[in-house]
Amino acid sequence: MPEGPLSLPAHLYLLAWDTSKSETTGAAQVPQLVRAGALTELARRGLLLDVDGIATPVDMDAETGDPVLDGLLELVRESRPHRWRSWVTPHTRITLDAVREQLTAGGQLRAHKRRVLGLFPTVEHDLARPAAVEALQEEARQVLRGPVPPVDVSERDAALLALAAAAELRTLLPRGEHQEARVEELVERSGQVAPVLRELVHGVRGAAASVAARA
Repeated sequence: MPEGPLSLPAHLYLLAWDTSKSETTGAAQVPQLVRAGALTELARRGLLLDVDGIATPVDMDAETGDPVLDGLLELVRESRPHRWRSWVTPHTRITLDAVREQLTAGGQLRAHKRRVLGLFPTVEHDLARPAAVEALQEEARQVLRGPVPPVDVSERDAALLALAAAAELRTLLPRGEHQEARVEELVERSGQVAPVLRELVHGVRGAAASVAARA
C-alpha cells in the first residue's frame, strides 16, 4: 500500500469511496472513521500522547503542516480533556471538510459547484482517478480477506486497515463480515500506538452500530 503524502484520514476517505456509485459507502459513519484516522495519525507522530486514557497534546504550539491534522490538534488543545474514543464523534465535519479540501487540492478529487433547488450553493465531489482508488481498495482486501498476513504489513497500514475493517466498509468487506480476529491482529501489528488504536477501533464500531440502529 502506498506510503505517499496523504495522511491516514485521507486514505480512509478514499477507501470508503464506492467507485461504482461515485460516492462514499456508509456515508453516515465516514466522518467518524476519518476522525479516528486523524487521531491515530497524530498519535503516530507523537503529537498526541495517551495520558491515563486521555488524548493529550504534547506541545501547545507544534504543527504538522497538514491542515487536516493541525485543525484537529487545535480543536483538542482548545477543548476540555477527552478520552480517545470520545473524540471519534464530536465536530467531525471539521475534519471531513478538511480532508475533502486536501484531496481536491492534491488532485484526487474534483469539486463541482451547484445550487440545491436553484437557490442554495453546494459543492459535490467525485474521484479524479477511480482506477487508483480501486487499486488501493484491492490491496486492502488482500490483507483483510486474502493471502497477505498482518506480519507483512507496515505499522502504518496496519492501523489504517484496522480502522477501515472496524467501520465495516462495504468497499472492502461484504455485508455481515466483521473480521474481528484480523482487526485485533492488525491492532497488535500497529506498534506503539496499539493501545490508542484499540480504543479508537471501539469508538468506530460504536459509531457504526449507532448508525445501523437508526437505519
